[in-house]
This record gives sequence, structure tokens and C-alpha cells, in this order.
Amino acid sequence: MFITFTPNQVHFCYGKNSWYYAFEEIIELGLVRKKKNHLFINVLFGLVTAVAYYCMLFTKIPDLYYIIPSLMVFAILTILRFHDTGEFDYYVLVRDCYQKEITVKIKSKDRLIVGKQIDIFSSIQFAQTIKKTA
Repeated sequence: MFITFTPNQVHFCYGKNSWYYAFEEIIELGLVRKKKNHLFINVLFGLVTAVAYYCMLFTKIPDLYYIIPSLMVFAILTILRFHDTGEFDYYVLVRDCYQKEITVKIKSKDRLIVGKQIDIFSSIQFAQTIKKTA
């Protein structure tokens, strides 16, 4: 369990990150996903393509000397691009009543567990709100 609930507080511990808040202090607790950026690999792919075209059009280098290394680099870049099956990075976002915001990056495999725990928090917070207004 990454999020532990006590009657008055919420404790979060994930890796080196840990915090605790009272239920009344938390305004928003949720999961945020951000799409991974592959800009570096895309730029390298374009750069290798440009160098291969330059060698093909403007130099007298035999085909074997620039096509084989280009194909090897394309293969390596493609493997790097599609090696990680996760398309998103996931973060736990906490906003408190003091305008402080905490974001903690979590692993993709822990997303479901943390999501369920956040749902439990939401239901507890909703029940407390109903008790106050009733």
C-alpha cells in the first residue's frame, strides 16, 4: 500500500518520497498522465537520414560504406523507440489548501494500485463531506 489512511490523516510513501496531510488539507488528489516525448530519437533519425542522403548525392563513397552503418543506426533507433511499451508517464498530484502542489512520478505497473487507493480516498472524503452537511 502506497497510501495509508488513518482517521484524520493520509500518509503517502513511494520510494524516497513521503508526505502526510490531514483530510481537510487536501483539495485535490489524483493521477496525472503525460505522454512520453521521443524528440531526441526522432531528431537522431532525421540526422542519420540527412547524412546518408548527403553521402549518396555529394560524395564518391561506395554504397556499402554508408548504407550498412545507416541501416544499423536505424535499427538501433527503432529498437530504442519501441523498447518501452508504456506510452505515458504517470504522476500522483496533490494540491493542498496552502497552494502547495506535490507531484510524484510513479511506475506504470503501480498505476492501478495507486488509482484504487485514490478512489478509496475520494469515497472517504465524500463520506466525511456528507456527514458534515447532514
